[in-house]
Amino acid sequence: MQCVFVQFRCTPGQTYQVATAIYDREVVSELFSTSGEYDLIAKVYIPDEADVGHFLSEALFDIPGIQRTLTTMTFKAF
Repeated sequence: MQCVFVQFRCTPGQTYQVATAIYDREVVSELFSTSGEYDLIAKVYIPDEADVGHFLSEALFDIPGIQRTLTTMTFKAF
């Protein structure tokens, strides 16, 4: 499994609806609200055989109320 972090910037007033929709998809292991440029951050485990971009696009990025996303790939360094 490949671990990635995805940050979500939501349409003003839509953060709770977006968070609920993300949880309803059952693809994130953790979801937090954040301060700063983005409203939410999710920890997602991508199956080894899946393409990260396709997986995230099909699983999460079509949720109404998402304005922008930022995906951070992780690497096992230790």
